[in-house]
Amino acid sequence: MAVLDIRIAGDPVLKTVCEPVGRIDKKIRRTLKDMADTLYAAKNGIGLAAPQVGIAKRMVVIDLQDGKGLVELINPVITKKEGSQIVGEGCLSVPNFEGDVERAEYVECEYTDARGQKQFIATDGLMAVCLQHELDHLDGILFTDKAVTIVPKAPED
Repeated sequence: MAVLDIRIAGDPVLKTVCEPVGRIDKKIRRTLKDMADTLYAAKNGIGLAAPQVGIAKRMVVIDLQDGKGLVELINPVITKKEGSQIVGEGCLSVPNFEGDVERAEYVECEYTDARGQKQFIATDGLMAVCLQHELDHLDGILFTDKAVTIVPKAPED
């Protein structure tokens, strides 16, 4: 288990447009596992993009904690968006703030999994929001760049 350091807003890697992953090898699969370990260790996150741990590659891990388990996405691309909603968001890289962001209600996303297989997700709800949030990270965009409101995060009990 390797828990990586989560980069905080102001770190230049968070503003980097990430490079596509080429060959999916043992190193890429290990990085995805380390990202998952980091996500779970953070306890209050549901998604993590590679630049958040200092890696400028197009990789994301998501676990909504809904019993469906971890999704590992390599070179993900949103191919369709429908609808519009304002949703409250936070971010492990912006730990002391939360805000309202306009996001699509429904998205379709194509990606490659850790076994090199092409995959497809068509979703709405929290997964749609999380996909959009995490894929923004791959283009150097933080939720604070899109937020219509930003407020200090309430302390946790």
